Amino acid sequence: MEFRRQVTIAQVAREAGVSTVTVSRVINHRPDVAPDTRRRVEQVIGRLGYQPNAIARSLISQHSHTLGVVASRLDYYGPSRILVGVEQKSSELGYALLLCMQHQPESGDVEPILNHLLSQQVEGVIWAVPEIGDNRAWISERAAHLQVPIIFLNMDPHSNLPVVAGDNYLGGQMATRHLLEQGYRKIGAITGPINEWEACQRYLGWRDTLIEAGITIRDCQVFEGDWSAASGERGARLLLADCPELDAIFAMNDQMAMGLLSAVNEAGLSVPRHLAIVGYDDMPESAFLLPPLTTIRQHLRDVGRTAVSLLQSRISEGAVLDYARQAQLETNDALASASFSPDPILIAPELVIRQSSIRRSEQDKLR
Repeated sequence: MEFRRQVTIAQVAREAGVSTVTVSRVINHRPDVAPDTRRRVEQVIGRLGYQPNAIARSLISQHSHTLGVVASRLDYYGPSRILVGVEQKSSELGYALLLCMQHQPESGDVEPILNHLLSQQVEGVIWAVPEIGDNRAWISERAAHLQVPIIFLNMDPHSNLPVVAGDNYLGGQMATRHLLEQGYRKIGAITGPINEWEACQRYLGWRDTLIEAGITIRDCQVFEGDWSAASGERGARLLLADCPELDAIFAMNDQMAMGLLSAVNEAGLSVPRHLAIVGYDDMPESAFLLPPLTTIRQHLRDVGRTAVSLLQSRISEGAVLDYARQAQLETNDALASASFSPDPILIAPELVIRQSSIRRSEQDKLR
């Protein structure tokens, strides 16, 4: 295979009969170039296949046009779909992405990752690692010295940090209210790991909605899973054994709902005749299960896209938050509005009703 040498700006200049300075002006869309000269240079660029050196341009402009993304658990549906949204919006805005994985998201050891991103001259950071326990305790100390803006995904929106998240508490409420409206009263739950913010919020939405309805919750109604289908299956077996009177179960992601559905079928029970099921996420496969799964649709790509838009606006404003000076910022309205927007962006989910939760009488009405 023959590899072509990279075309240089000097070659373009010779072919077009102009100086390298003129070619540079054309590349950078400067107005001080005659129209005929601009057209001639652009034609040579197209014919030679010249590509500007991104590294050199970044050194000159002091802009790398690169965003750092720190992510985890991309083998799960939610994190992977958020990353799709991040990539889509970044591409639209002309940013490249530098992806770093934190394989132990419960860890607060972020120094190697942050140092690597800063050494690559990223213009901003999207922190897409789930909030687990106190794994974000580093923020108040380390983030103050990043010198680039950072947006956090799916963490406590009351943290006075720039956060974009799905409204998990509302999603838990929506799933539970739907089951109550269908006439179910003995509603179990298979949660994600409760020390994770997203799982805790969905659990609280379920719990508070049942309490508001005057329904007593027993310990045997709850199983803590780990987001996997296998944990959904284990949870189903334990819930059905310890709390056989359950008439519905809210599995707090679709993967656990799939395991739950498998265990229920193996037990010889019919969904929703004997047990109604609601999931969370609206994975594409959810509509093709038997029966099709009622679920809470998260607008995950919108979370990622919104985070990039917010980060880009902060980069454009030159807004770098010194978290250590947060109290000072909040006492100075003008400075705060220019440098820091503490209001979180919560993206509401959507209830998608399918056969797995609908009472037989309601199904007959839909036919």
